[in-house]
Amino acid sequence: MTDSPIESVSDTAFWIAHFRAVETERADALFRDPLAGVLAGDRGEKIARAMPMPQVTGWSVAIRTCIIDDYIRRAIEQGVDTILNLGAGLDTRPYRMDLPASLLWVEADYPRVVEFKESRLSGEKPRCRLERVKINLADLPERRRMLAQIDARAKKMLVLTEGVLPYLTNEEVGSLADDLRTLDRGRQWIAEYFSPALMNLRFRRRMRRKMKNAPFKFAPPDWFGFFEEHGWHLKEIRYLGEEADRLHRPVELPLPLKIIMGIRGLFLSASQKVTLFKKSAGLAWLQRGDVDSQRGTLPNV
Repeated sequence: MTDSPIESVSDTAFWIAHFRAVETERADALFRDPLAGVLAGDRGEKIARAMPMPQVTGWSVAIRTCIIDDYIRRAIEQGVDTILNLGAGLDTRPYRMDLPASLLWVEADYPRVVEFKESRLSGEKPRCRLERVKINLADLPERRRMLAQIDARAKKMLVLTEGVLPYLTNEEVGSLADDLRTLDRGRQWIAEYFSPALMNLRFRRRMRRKMKNAPFKFAPPDWFGFFEEHGWHLKEIRYLGEEADRLHRPVELPLPLKIIMGIRGLFLSASQKVTLFKKSAGLAWLQRGDVDSQRGTLPNV
């Protein structure tokens, strides 16, 4: 294995699927994803072994999966009939979640990812109407064409971008936000949030070296303000640290990170400590700017 076990952004899908498989094997698993191991295979395990802080990554994958699952269930209860998963990777929610048979779930990703996934899951039956689109989302004309086609078929659509935005530049995320805002039925969006403090940790030398072929790029100085400027308001945000407390699944930090966090904590106020330790990452449920009836309040972070 080379110094960088991840050759491209697509490899991160194997890495994350491995941790969903690990969670599935736990006696106290927060969810069951029996197909995760089928998809991750040896490749996912090798990447996971080579990456720093596996305990933290595994913990974050488990917690964020629970949050997104709950958002999706609630969105469907509120009338969403179409889910568009951009950069779907090796996600298996259409197979493992209890979904209405009438729900349309569309996965969009690179052709090689879609082809691999279809070959591994050819004998499995999804619980809803599942379609896949082979696409390079950086191809703007093709992306806009796909978005318009799916939007025309939907009544109320939710967009999911799990594990996508961090690898895009601020400009690219802004372009995507603008494209999604033009959709008639695409009024809701689930996106990952990372605080500036957490981004600084991601940029530490060892992690940066391991992720050199798939670096984190999206780092606006004001995450929430960024999406407000592009017409997306916060409906709700759930932070990994707070959700972990609710689920009784505390993070197991490696000793060096515990020391770093402990030292930082000495110089922070009580509210700053909460932000650093509990609110450094989460999942935001965004809604389009012209949908104000359930608009949330921007968090003070």
